[in-house]
Amino acid sequence: MAVVSKKIPAPDLVRIRTALLSVSDKAGIVDLAASLHKAGVRLLSTGGTHGAIKAAGIPVTDVSEVTGFPEIMDGRVKTLHPNVHGGLLSIRDDEEHVAAMKEHGIEAIDLAVINLYPFEQVRKAGGDYPTTVENIDIGGPAMIRASAKNHAYVTVVTDPADYAELVAALEAGNGSVPYALRQKFAAKAFARTAAYDAVISNWFAEALSIEVPDYRAIGGPLKEKMRYGENPHQSAGFYVTGENRPGVATATLHQGKQLSYNNINDTDAAFELVAEFPPEQAPACAIIKHANPCGVATGATLLQAYERALACDSVSAFGGIVAFNQTLDAATATEVIKLFTEVIIAPDVTDEAKAIIAAKPNLRLLTTGALPDPRAKGYTAKTVSGGLLVQSRDNVMVDDLELKVVTKRAPTATELEDMKFAFRIAKHVKSNAVIYAKNGQTAGIGAGQMSRVDSARIAALKAEDAAKALGLSEPLTKGSAVASEAFYPFADGLLAAIAAGATAVIQPGGSMRDAEVIAAADEHGVAMVFTGVRHFRH
Repeated sequence: MAVVSKKIPAPDLVRIRTALLSVSDKAGIVDLAASLHKAGVRLLSTGGTHGAIKAAGIPVTDVSEVTGFPEIMDGRVKTLHPNVHGGLLSIRDDEEHVAAMKEHGIEAIDLAVINLYPFEQVRKAGGDYPTTVENIDIGGPAMIRASAKNHAYVTVVTDPADYAELVAALEAGNGSVPYALRQKFAAKAFARTAAYDAVISNWFAEALSIEVPDYRAIGGPLKEKMRYGENPHQSAGFYVTGENRPGVATATLHQGKQLSYNNINDTDAAFELVAEFPPEQAPACAIIKHANPCGVATGATLLQAYERALACDSVSAFGGIVAFNQTLDAATATEVIKLFTEVIIAPDVTDEAKAIIAAKPNLRLLTTGALPDPRAKGYTAKTVSGGLLVQSRDNVMVDDLELKVVTKRAPTATELEDMKFAFRIAKHVKSNAVIYAKNGQTAGIGAGQMSRVDSARIAALKAEDAAKALGLSEPLTKGSAVASEAFYPFADGLLAAIAAGATAVIQPGGSMRDAEVIAAADEHGVAMVFTGVRHFRH
């Protein structure tokens, strides 16, 4: 027996005699009401829920008859009353509580079936400020929390998906609900109100431009329980925050087995990267492995973009994620399925392409309907021991920056385009990041090294390997532009890039040794521009 207080143990089975039903999402509520009525439960309800149950011919009492007070203020006040909360919060085995109930005519409520105003949906749809505020539920969370606190005696259900389990328990318990299930539902209830309040508080922070609020709540419903986390011994779940941003959290899965934890992480990285390239300007493809790109390219067609991206590092692309910025067509799908690929994600897919991909039943195909806006505001979060690091999303785009030429030689128009292309990608590569690019195609990518020199050398080696695989006389780093996501602390990183064949450099600048780095570039006739913006990614 669990303990309600120091003196009173919680009963195992609690019979449901009176239930309060008040829901915004009315899916399944009439069927539940019918099952409860059949079990001899007295039904109380409010507003639209009362109307739906009554229309189905099921006896139901309006909560105003219990409170002795009508709904007022456009329904803002209807359940905030001692006859409701006393019925939910009273300890049935406490003599003082029982006496208070008798004195004030309060009847016990044994079951609360509550779900909340659709604040998340209104926010996601972009409702105006007054409409969004009006969809903040007050009475619902109050009743949910009261019921969950008193789960020793009260069953609270907040999710229509749990109605079947509730009915099964009532049938098995001859009209009673066991303590273990009441505990389970109570835990879910508190998590639900916490997630609800998290969305509301974050909306307020966005609406009022509060960049670093005094309290930060992050939460949301479980979208999917994962088979495991990064490794098989780790448990994991995929939760969604309700942010209205096209991507893996909102995508439609057309085929393939469940996405893994690593699949979701990598697919998000791939789609956010490819979104840097506006689809109206050119088709683009990004191939990702372990959250870093193997290759990125634009092309005259989507197929050409894929082939050029794959050419950068076809070995690492095996088992990777492929992202496109335009509708996936049949010609491109035919080529993609030739390589073992975990996930394809695109804004849309043609019926012909979908049929081609169906030949690979384990290949996941996701469509999102749109691309995420790289300039949109938002936040990212990362856990550390005992806390959360929360920051605004890196929504800076190189096209919006004022580039400063710092060398004697200015870049050519072609070099400048390759610089911008490479810097877009550097934003999405783990630091230290060095990216060589030529003619809208990555030539080599160095990611996540402790030394920027090592990143430059690894990227050059990748380019040499690709040249051999393609039968080229020299790697694409010859005559390329190179991007560094952070400043060069010494000239050695720049010299490594120049040795690989780079003729133009784009970097943030800001090092104590900028003059030394600029001098090295001038000595070798290399053009260099500063962006003034760093893109560290850890």
